[in-house]
Amino acid sequence: MWETKKQKSTGDNAESFTVLGKDVTFKGIVHFKGTVQLDSCFEGEVHAKGVLVVGENAVIRGTVSVGTLISSGKIQGTVTASNKVQLLKSAVQIGDVHTPVFLMEEGAYFRGFTEMGPHPSVNESSQTIDALTGQALWDDTQSLRLPEGESGNKQLSYDQVQDALINRSVPH
Repeated sequence: MWETKKQKSTGDNAESFTVLGKDVTFKGIVHFKGTVQLDSCFEGEVHAKGVLVVGENAVIRGTVSVGTLISSGKIQGTVTASNKVQLLKSAVQIGDVHTPVFLMEEGAYFRGFTEMGPHPSVNESSQTIDALTGQALWDDTQSLRLPEGESGNKQLSYDQVQDALINRSVPH
């Protein structure tokens, strides 16, 4: 079930590699360093600065917060990775993903929202928000009006909005 392997290395940089075997169910909160391969069922929270490798038969229900996630298993819950998230072809991710780098192989399934890219500094984000406050993203509101002859409280159709957005000019 629990197996720890040490890479052969000279010096203090030896990294441990832990395997949580299949046919076992874990519940609770897990904290770890280094690399862990999870081939079992887990329900709860995973917190790590290292790498979590989710095996093809693994199922996680809960919150995952790691440095790097490499998954070919099933995860239902929010994933936050400080380095990257990589979904391999057999992976299923149902829940939001927050990471600077998100990689997904053909065949992987993802349902949720993703937030990618480097996080802006606090000063940059507040300046950007202040600059956009009360400002339209574009001033081409004429193309989003109802066709002539139609008035009242009607909504534009999806196609009308899409056409207006596609054909509008983008300010520089």
